[in-house]
Amino acid sequence: MRRCAYVLAPLMVLLFATFLACILAYFLVLIWDDALSFRTIIRKSTQLFMVLSIFPAMHYLKLNKVDLGFSARPRFIKHVLQGVSLGFITLMPVFIALYLLGVNTIDESQPWTLFWISKKLVIELLLALVISLFEEPVFRGILLTGLSRKLSVWSAIIISAFYYAILHFLDSKTQIPAQEINLFSGFKLLGEAFTHLLNPEILSAFFALFTVGVFLGVLRTQAKVSLGLCIGCHACWVWQIKLSKSLFNINPSSDYLYLVSSYDGVIGPLVTTWLILAIVGYFMYQRFNLPRS
Repeated sequence: MRRCAYVLAPLMVLLFATFLACILAYFLVLIWDDALSFRTIIRKSTQLFMVLSIFPAMHYLKLNKVDLGFSARPRFIKHVLQGVSLGFITLMPVFIALYLLGVNTIDESQPWTLFWISKKLVIELLLALVISLFEEPVFRGILLTGLSRKLSVWSAIIISAFYYAILHFLDSKTQIPAQEINLFSGFKLLGEAFTHLLNPEILSAFFALFTVGVFLGVLRTQAKVSLGLCIGCHACWVWQIKLSKSLFNINPSSDYLYLVSSYDGVIGPLVTTWLILAIVGYFMYQRFNLPRS
């Protein structure tokens, strides 16, 4: 029973965060007269509340920032840069394969000037860093660390990866006109968002993101370094994906289109298989290179 409570605790936090976000979004729309999308406010507010939940969780679990993986700044930055290198090495082969197989084709409609490319590189990198700085402290920081205190390491990795994956699909596509928004509108969207998790069309992308979560969980628990390694790796992956969406088009007539999902044109069976091989390869290397007594 206690183990079940630990497994469901992150879900309770997520539900509470979305509950607060739905209420906050209603009042913000009233103030701003729908200056921002109602759905966008709910999504961003949920993310904010989840980040803020780290602090009471740290107090309850008696964790400090070192336990979460935040080391001294020079060491942390060094690990972020190492993570960026790892992210580039681990995902670039996927993009090369997708191009060689004809799944990705160069988008010739783009200006392709030095200024445009430089601007894309910088802007997408900054956005990728923001995303990883939100997600990694939540999932590979407080969630993975907290669960590891109560469950086995592998259970913590699997559970944190599961929540990491489903959060990407917790969304609704319904647009509610500003004049029809009321206090309960957010909860209607929330119900649709959770229903969307049952859509079989998301399975390909879900398994890929779940594998991403497992990979980062293994990285966090096996490498005796700070959370910066996961942040850098995650940021580099997101950076490459965002650049790919700007620089390439998906070829709908490709015979290998099944290797990617419609989620972002990159995440899919190819990424799942590649990262599973990377995880298995790592543990095989560890097994055969341990010193024998």
